[in-house]
Amino acid sequence: MFLDKKVKDLMIPIKDYVVTTPDRTLQEAVLEMRRVYCEVETGKCTEAGHRTGLVMEDDKLVGIIDFQSIMRALMPEIAGKLSDRLAALGQSIAFAEADAHDLDEAKAGFKERVLKNAKTSVGTVMLKLRGQIDANAEIMEGLKLMHRNRVTVLPVFENDKVVGVLRDSDLFLATANILAE
Repeated sequence: MFLDKKVKDLMIPIKDYVVTTPDRTLQEAVLEMRRVYCEVETGKCTEAGHRTGLVMEDDKLVGIIDFQSIMRALMPEIAGKLSDRLAALGQSIAFAEADAHDLDEAKAGFKERVLKNAKTSVGTVMLKLRGQIDANAEIMEGLKLMHRNRVTVLPVFENDKVVGVLRDSDLFLATANILAE
């Protein structure tokens, strides 16, 4: 039954997850995330894909990278904070004012900015850790922590070592199984 399970019963093992380092580029991290996004090697239901990656340095977890943080860095004029959008739009204001975003020159400029921004280091855009959980904790504790910290993933630890990731999608699927019984 769902409530009897431990975090380790639902977590994605670290070996099946994207792990990068702060000094790698966003391009490297994105390509690795794309590689594992839709793979189903473990037999677990992973239709939601891995939408985050762990950032490790010297065998210590130092941050998390997710789709939103990547998109904000690669395309600040679309996904960034207001100040980022204004700064990025300054580069192509003529296209924006002319509503000429479909012109080849505008698209080429956008592509060049994305490729340039992809050289940004992971450490520059990674998110701070907002919670972690022990592998032997109850599933309900994981649900509470995710809700309280407003996160979609929790790093799972065993004796001060990262052993996996608990995702909200895994908790959702486990809860959906209750309804299917």
